[in-house]
Amino acid sequence: MRQENMMKFVRSIALTAIASFAVADATTLGLVAQAQAAPSERFEVTSLKAVRPTLVETTAALQARDVARAKAAFEAYDSAWNGIEVYINVRSRDAYQTLEHGFQARIEKGLASASPDIPALLADAQGMLAKFDETVAAIAAMPPLNALYDDVARLRIVRAHLREVLPALKANNIAKARKSFEQFDQTWDSIEDLIKAKSADAYVAIEKGMIDVEKALEPEKPDVGQVTALVNEITRLYNAQLAEIMKDARAKQ
Repeated sequence: MRQENMMKFVRSIALTAIASFAVADATTLGLVAQAQAAPSERFEVTSLKAVRPTLVETTAALQARDVARAKAAFEAYDSAWNGIEVYINVRSRDAYQTLEHGFQARIEKGLASASPDIPALLADAQGMLAKFDETVAAIAAMPPLNALYDDVARLRIVRAHLREVLPALKANNIAKARKSFEQFDQTWDSIEDLIKAKSADAYVAIEKGMIDVEKALEPEKPDVGQVTALVNEITRLYNAQLAEIMKDARAKQ
């Protein structure tokens, strides 16, 4: 989008050492690394596999009885899952229901408890990882979906960072809001042509909105209401184009 994105990307790699963002950053970088390391595997499979480390980290944190670490890891899973869940939803509705409305719902509820039941959470995390692996293996053996589903997944993977901004603002975690928006900005270039092909007007409006958000986040204490409104508008425009591409993918299924 803008030339400074390259410098921002380099700086972002250095920042991945910051513990509070390490899992989410590793997932983002994993999508790229796995796609490069396993060129024989299609994007669908490498994208699914790139989410796995967040579940491994959740399980490891629970084994260490570190609830805060488990929460951070599972939040990273939820964000990454939103990017790739379309594949599982299309491939196996039963697997989707088990992962999202079974395991995920129970783990999120358990981690939010004032007194988390760690043995129960660990059992669910281990079961979820096993089910996830089983599902990915089954999908890897299936014929590819039509290529439009990859476009949908790419758009959702990039959007996952944008979706993190509003909860961070609501929690008054401005550092997290800035970081998530920066990640969205860095990955926007990879999908902007998909948006532009659907609506040049939406593309221009999103670009302008992104500049406005960057400026609004610059002050030490940003106007949360202003940033929220700007992010909501970018999200609305983005989702409208994503919905159109999803409609096209379903029509060719």
